[in-house]
Amino acid sequence: MYTYDTVVEAVKGLKQRGYSIDFNLEPGRLVCHQTPLSLTPEDFEITEVYRFEGNSDPDDEAVVYAIESANGQKGLLVAGYGISADGVGEEMVKKLTSRII
Repeated sequence: MYTYDTVVEAVKGLKQRGYSIDFNLEPGRLVCHQTPLSLTPEDFEITEVYRFEGNSDPDDEAVVYAIESANGQKGLLVAGYGISADGVGEEMVKKLTSRII
C-alpha cells in the first residue's frame, strides 16, 4: 500500500499508476462523464482507499478510492466523509463504506 499526505498527492499517485478515469457518484452507480462508462456496485472493486482528515476544517475531510471495473478499467473517486444513501443508493453506500477503516 502506498502512503500519501494529501488528497492531491493521492490523486496524482493513482493517476501515475494507471487509475486514469475520474468517477462521480450518481444514484446507484459510478459514472465517468468523459466516457460512456457507468458502473453499478457489482461491476467494480475497490482496490485501495486513502482517508484524509482535515486538521482544523471538516471540509478538508475526504476519502480517495482506487476503483477497478470487472473488465480492468481503472479510475478513482474522491468523496467526502459521511456518504449517505440519500441520492446514491444503499448498495453503493455499503460498497464504499465497507473499505473505510
